[in-house]
Amino acid sequence: MQDVGWLLPIAGGLAGIVIGAAARRDRFCTLAALERLWYANDSSGLRTWILAATVALIATQAMALTGVIDLTQAFYLNPNFGWTGAILGGLAFGFGMALVGTCGFGALVRLGGGSLRSLVVLLVLGLSALAAQRGLIAQGRVEIVDNLAADLSFAGDQSLGSIFSALLGFDARLVVALAAAALLLTWIFSSANYRRRRGNIVTGCIIGLGIAFGWLATTWAAQRAFEPIQIEAGSFVVPVGDTLIQFIAFTGVLPDYGVGLVIGVGLGAALVAWRKHDVRWEACDDARELGRHIVGAFLMGTGGVFAMGCTIGQGVTAASTLAVSAPVVMLSIAAGARLGLAYLLEGSVWSVFRITHRESAE
Repeated sequence: MQDVGWLLPIAGGLAGIVIGAAARRDRFCTLAALERLWYANDSSGLRTWILAATVALIATQAMALTGVIDLTQAFYLNPNFGWTGAILGGLAFGFGMALVGTCGFGALVRLGGGSLRSLVVLLVLGLSALAAQRGLIAQGRVEIVDNLAADLSFAGDQSLGSIFSALLGFDARLVVALAAAALLLTWIFSSANYRRRRGNIVTGCIIGLGIAFGWLATTWAAQRAFEPIQIEAGSFVVPVGDTLIQFIAFTGVLPDYGVGLVIGVGLGAALVAWRKHDVRWEACDDARELGRHIVGAFLMGTGGVFAMGCTIGQGVTAASTLAVSAPVVMLSIAAGARLGLAYLLEGSVWSVFRITHRESAE
């Protein structure tokens, strides 16, 4: 056993710099990807995001199945699946993401380029996440989410590999991982146009490998540290709040991997923005825009805790563990984002249903 000290936040910082730089260089953004898909029929951004999740899945499952990392303590695989939080939290996060114009990860990337709006978003997101995790809002979360969770202990955890293994009566984890990766890769590269987008492909691979690295770094530390270490890989909800606490109060506890990752993403994005002469100070145009960003950030912070993750936390990190929560949360986030964009761009959330009805009638 040994004192890992600052090794974890440094590892997180280095991973964050790489991920943040890649995201800033290629303008990687989940909301922008969904918006282009719905309003411009362009799926390239969505394919890049799913490629990041698939690469993280392949790397993570390869390390887990060969014993390099241990995911048994990963909170995404808790056998109690909070399905209400996955749906309600995902909807809230997605709607808030639309109001803000990006997610927590995207806000960090934009902050690196000088967006003061993103600074406001991150402050509100972090504080609301802490309130939903440990404060007054947490009391409601326990009743709405924790007490209504589905018990998947028959499988040991909530990964699809474990669930199928329990149902089929043999270890199906490798089969499930291979099938999931094959299906996702087939869809991603089914587009000839996307196969020519080398920059997008490189970005997806870098982000996916950067997230998978987190499992390796935190597992390594947990096996050697005197104190318990949280096994994690990447999320931008609660770690944003933890980062705020580290800046404003000394608790005697060193920053963890997640805090290092948050700071690293901002630094990586800032380096690319500086190199490309793309640093521009931006603030909200008026009080109405500021209010929209504050409300959106609150919905993301609260919804992200209810759903146990964000577009990266659930969409890439949880997906890499094959947690059943990942597709449920991401579909809910997408639905919330669609409603939010309809509200902003079309004047009413009900326009989504009117369009759907009109298209079906035609």
